[in-house]
Order: sequence, then C-alpha cells, then structure tokens
Amino acid sequence: MSDTIEIGKGYIAWAKDETTRGKGASGGFVTALMVAALEKKFVDNVLVVKKKGVYEGIPTMTNDVEKVLNAAGSLHSAPVNLAKYVKKSGKVAMPAKPCDARGVIEQAKRNQVDIENVFLIGLNCGGSMSPVPTIRMVKELYELDPASVVSEEILRGQLIFNTNDGEKAIKIDEVEDKGYGRRVSCRYCITNIPEMADLACGNWGVPKDKFGNATFVQVLTEKGVEIFKNAVDAGYIEFESASEKSSKMREKIDSTMRNLAEEWHKKVFSEVDSLTSSDRLAYYIDVFKNCIDCGSCRKICPVCACGDDSKCLQMEYEDDSYKLSMFHMVRLLHLMDSCIGCGQCEEVCPVDIPLTMIHRRFAERMQSRLGHIPGMNMDTPPFYEVELRS
Repeated sequence: MSDTIEIGKGYIAWAKDETTRGKGASGGFVTALMVAALEKKFVDNVLVVKKKGVYEGIPTMTNDVEKVLNAAGSLHSAPVNLAKYVKKSGKVAMPAKPCDARGVIEQAKRNQVDIENVFLIGLNCGGSMSPVPTIRMVKELYELDPASVVSEEILRGQLIFNTNDGEKAIKIDEVEDKGYGRRVSCRYCITNIPEMADLACGNWGVPKDKFGNATFVQVLTEKGVEIFKNAVDAGYIEFESASEKSSKMREKIDSTMRNLAEEWHKKVFSEVDSLTSSDRLAYYIDVFKNCIDCGSCRKICPVCACGDDSKCLQMEYEDDSYKLSMFHMVRLLHLMDSCIGCGQCEEVCPVDIPLTMIHRRFAERMQSRLGHIPGMNMDTPPFYEVELRS
C-alpha cells in the first residue's frame, strides 16, 4: 500500500470495515471517509441524504455516525441539490455531485458559505432521476412491484434494481429509448467528474477484479489530502495508487459521457434553436403564460442567495401582467452568469415549464462570451465586477 497522498494523483481505495464496504457504494470509501472525519473530530458535521426507501431522500446535517452509515449507498432517484443546506455549520464534510459542489462554490462567492470549512467529497455523476417517473418505470418497464425494491445502482452502463428475490438490470440506453431514465437536464450535462471538489470519487477506472468494491479517488486540493489522510491514519481506509490503465479507462468513460451529453444537447435545444427571433419570443411568451407565480424556482435555486426575506424578484401578481413575466425576465438576467444547469427549478415547477433549458439557453451564451463557467472555482462572477467611472 502506498504511504503518500498527493494532489493530482489517482488512487484505488476502499473501506477496511466489511460492513461499511457492503453498505456503501463502490467499496464504501466515501462513507468510511465521512465516518472517520466525525469520529476523529476532523469535522463538526456531515451533510448526507437520509434515505426514505429507494425513491426519496432528505438532506440531513448530522454528527451521528449511525445516520451517516444508514445513508450509505446509491440513491439516484432523489435529485436534490445540497448547496443551500450547508450554510455556516462549522466544519462540514459532504458528498457532492458536480452540481452540488458547484452550488456550494457559488454560495461561497455570495458569502453564504465559508468554503474553507466545507470538505467537498465529489461523486462522479452520469445523472439522477425524478422519483415519480422512476416508480412508473420500475412497474412498467422492469415489471417489478416498486415497493419490493430494496436498492438500486448503476454499473457498467446498466440501471439495476435489487429486490429480496434478486436483481433486474437494463441498459441505460434502452431505458431512455423507452422514455424513462435520467432527468433531461442531466442528459445534456457535460460535467460528470467533480473536478471543482476536494476529491473526485467513483467507480470509473476501477479494475474489473475490484469493480463495485472500490473507488477511484482523484485528489484535487490540499483539503482533499487532509480528509483522505485523516481516514487512512485512523485505520478506516486502505488504498493503492491507480495505474495508468485505470486512469485512461476513467478518462475514456468521461469522454464517452461528454459526447453523449453533446448529442442530447442538440436534441433538447433543437426546437428553440431552429426558431426565428420573433418566433422564439412567441415561444417564451407561450410557455411562461402557464406560470402560477408560486416562486418555487427561486426558492429552490442553489445559486440564488437572495434569501426568503429579500424583495429581489418579488412583486404582486397585478404588477406583473406583461406578455412576458417581468419575474422571469429579471430572473433570466439574474442567472446568466451563475446558472449551473442543475435542473432544480424544473424539478419543482408545478406546471412543467422547461425552465432549465430556457435558463441554459441564455446562460450558455453569456458564460461563453465572458469565458466564465460558474461553480468551477472561486473566481469573482462577471456581474460582480463593476467598473466605477468618474
């Protein structure tokens, strides 16, 4: 076993404890890392997603090791974003999909989070699923009783549901050809490896003889070194250096996912992209007319730091009777330099407005022009850089 952990290096790692290894995904590395951080007082709290079965999860800030252990394992059908649950809760470790990590970084830029006190344990992500369509998929496509499913996982391009009687696996491509599977915003997301986090963890690149029983860990920051080393020194984790073959395998999977995302991007955006300017305006007016002014999109947004008491974007219904809602016009501008495409706004919209696609259409153009990708580092957002002139 290697005795050094260095920034920029890749490692194959797993939990020493057999129970943790069995409960956690990919050898239980992430779970063991967070348990060690709590038990050795390396952090004050851990932010996890508490499981309520297979189709629902509740973000939970805790210092209870048992709650961390009970949250172990995959939960793809709980598409929450954890950024707004961090706040200032002392030293915190948290598992983070790329959009979770990017949301935390954007919150930190807006003084909502002390980024130096947050350890982002990044998780490779190929996408998450909405719970209601997932339940329907399990029943109709997998021909299983949704209540009988005890766990799920994604391995080697297959979406697998486990019951007490065994498992049933279907290729993700086949699932999505049937109209099920990942949320639309996840399908065209190109950020699969959380390179903005302190560690990037997943099973991509793990050798076949350890597949599903170990984690490929890329160390990205000094904080990543510290929390990894804490777990090793405490005897919770074993590891070895990743081979060049493993690293290339990981890169190949990421490249394949990116190419697939770009194809999905063309499909999802093609309808609006093909419209003339006047027809595009008519399209926006038409889709936004269904808005019931509930404000859920603003409240759930992980990069918005306005707060419930803020008057930002709040107006009386009778004052927003324009053909294209001023609420949405201002919000489109508000997010052009910060939207991370996480899909939370669309997930909670009660009238199914394709909010994420619309925000991304505006944001991608501005972000490309300004050379800024939000949530990837602590660079000042472009709209914060105001030049004062006499």
